[in-house]
Amino acid sequence: METKTFTIHRAADRMMSDLGWLKSAHTFSFGRHYDPNRMGYASLRVINDDRVQQGGGFGTHPHDNMEIFSYVLNGALNHRDSMGNEASLKRGDLQLMSAGSGITHSEFNGNPDGETHFLQIWIEPNVLNAEPTYQEAHFSDEDKTGVLRLMLSPDEAEGSLKIRQDARVYASILRDGQSLGFTLPAGRYGWLHVADGEITVDGQLLKAGDAVEFGPTTLGLSSGSFGEFILFDLA
Repeated sequence: METKTFTIHRAADRMMSDLGWLKSAHTFSFGRHYDPNRMGYASLRVINDDRVQQGGGFGTHPHDNMEIFSYVLNGALNHRDSMGNEASLKRGDLQLMSAGSGITHSEFNGNPDGETHFLQIWIEPNVLNAEPTYQEAHFSDEDKTGVLRLMLSPDEAEGSLKIRQDARVYASILRDGQSLGFTLPAGRYGWLHVADGEITVDGQLLKAGDAVEFGPTTLGLSSGSFGEFILFDLA
């Protein structure tokens, strides 16, 4: 019989970076922040909650053999990469880079009115040294409100972007007492990250930056006012 897990991880327990132009909260070990007990969860390796100030950004740097996606919550994120892609990502935009055998890219705050707030998330691929690819999609607030909107999957189901891993990633917004359920089947690993607002998960209140890891179960999800979250269904 599988052990049913339900463990809450609070925002205040994340590892923090403050570089002036960047304030980042790290759910898992990243860069100079190392905790052998927080190296990821299943194939989920990085959740960085990044706030980039005007004029700030990440200069050109390399990646390989990682599925890297950026989910913009506010502002604008300007992207350029060695595959020739250039984009200015805004709220609701999702960008997926399958780094494969190797890419370089840069990201800068393109918001003339203030900071840019986005989540950068890494998932380990199930194939190594493949040809790098770039994908982009927009998921409006309306697309996500009151439903679990599939954004990433291995089979491009429901108009999702294709990820090189047996993983499904959903986004949702719940407002004014809306509720829904999610069933994680046997043999799978679940993670829910609250991006903004507040979400009640099986009677437990989670606020922005909080997360819950869970095993095979059915979750009840609701919000009294506003909550935005990302949910991961992982092999």
